[in-house]
Amino acid sequence: MPHVIFWWKPGCATNTKQIRLLEQADCTLEVRDLLTEPWTPERLIGFFGALPVTQWFNPAAPAVKSGSVNPAAFTPEQALARMVEEPLLIRRPLLEVDGLRRAGIDPTWLALRGVVLPTADVPQGCSHGADAAAPYCPPPGERAG
Repeated sequence: MPHVIFWWKPGCATNTKQIRLLEQADCTLEVRDLLTEPWTPERLIGFFGALPVTQWFNPAAPAVKSGSVNPAAFTPEQALARMVEEPLLIRRPLLEVDGLRRAGIDPTWLALRGVVLPTADVPQGCSHGADAAAPYCPPPGERAG
C-alpha cells in the first residue's frame, strides 16, 4: 500500500476530490497544509523536477489570475523565493511517494509508483470558477459567509 504525502490548500474542492481518488486507490495518506508548511527554496525545488518555471505556479492563485504575478518573468531562484513568501502561488497538490516528489497530480507518474487511480478523469484546476480568486475555499458542503 503506497504512502502518499499530499500538500493541499485546506478547503480546496479540487484537492478534496484528488484526496478521495487517492483513498480509493488504497493509499495511506498524510495530508499537510501547503500554506503553513515551513518551505525553503531548497525543499521546494525537489517537487518541480524538469518542469519549466511557469508550471511551478498555481494558475488559479489570485495574484496570477489578476496578472500581478507573471510566472514567465521569474528565474528559478526568484520563483522559489516568492513562493516561500507566498505559498498560495505554489502549484498544487505537492506529492511525495517513496521519497520522490512531484507538483501536480499526474496519473502516469503515480502509476509508476504503485498508485493506480480508479479513474483517468482526475480533477485539475479550480472547482469554484469565478470564486477562484478567494484566498480560502470552503470545504465541500460549507458555504462561504
